[in-house]
Amino acid sequence: MSSIHLPLVGPGTQDDEAPEYLAMPRDMATFRMPSSDVVDRAPARATLAARALLLDFQEAMRAWGFAGTPGPRLDLASVPADALDVINQALGQGEVSVKVTAPAALRIQETAFASIWRVQHLGAEGQVIADALEAAALPGVIRESLFATGNASLPVPPEPPGLMNSPAILREVLDQAVARRDGDAAHVINLTLLPVTQEDLAYLANTLGVGPVTILSRGYGNCRITATTLAGVFWVQYFNSMEQLILDTLEIVDVPEVALAARQDFEDTLERLTQWLEMLRVEAQA
Repeated sequence: MSSIHLPLVGPGTQDDEAPEYLAMPRDMATFRMPSSDVVDRAPARATLAARALLLDFQEAMRAWGFAGTPGPRLDLASVPADALDVINQALGQGEVSVKVTAPAALRIQETAFASIWRVQHLGAEGQVIADALEAAALPGVIRESLFATGNASLPVPPEPPGLMNSPAILREVLDQAVARRDGDAAHVINLTLLPVTQEDLAYLANTLGVGPVTILSRGYGNCRITATTLAGVFWVQYFNSMEQLILDTLEIVDVPEVALAARQDFEDTLERLTQWLEMLRVEAQA
């Protein structure tokens, strides 16, 4: 297994001409799994108000049924602060975090209930200007960002000294990106198993660039997905518990599957959410 670290891994691993890396989203979540202490401290009216909103959202999810159409959305802007605090604690923090920088700045966190996402639009100073819950395999604004910013093709730069396989890898990526159609299975290039030099990796990183979307999934170890500037092409990296890179791939696909909530996740969420809503009812009446 190759121990070469991809230039996209982080600051300090690139030469001066390499593209600036979009930092991994680390401090995005502000809520955790339900805490009885928080519910105990919340006024009963706040707990009941939060429960009523989540009940309506759950019913909208049932009606939607994880269909291909956009899922239900709950605007949190007008929710009273005490009820919002209960919602935050009741939904907790899940395994997937997303940072989007263009065309709009977004901070997105999957809740502890897979397929329910917290989507926050950020202003110029980083302040939250819109806040909502959305049920989806992946929030639609992420796909919209990828569609709006991805390039259909990229120029092939001159080849510097020290290259081995990167020109052939790049040609494969460009050909697959052109041939890709929505819904196609992922085409995966496993860089870990290929003989590549640091110059190869830097050449690929410089050519593909860093796009506006970074996804961090903790569901299968730590997996970081970085959109490139080429539409439908992602750099997907898996790390062990010591933060060592153990699998390095390029994926040509709509969105890497590791980032998506599945139908089974959705069905489990409906069942688990029912249990938490019942807990909120009991606590409010205690």
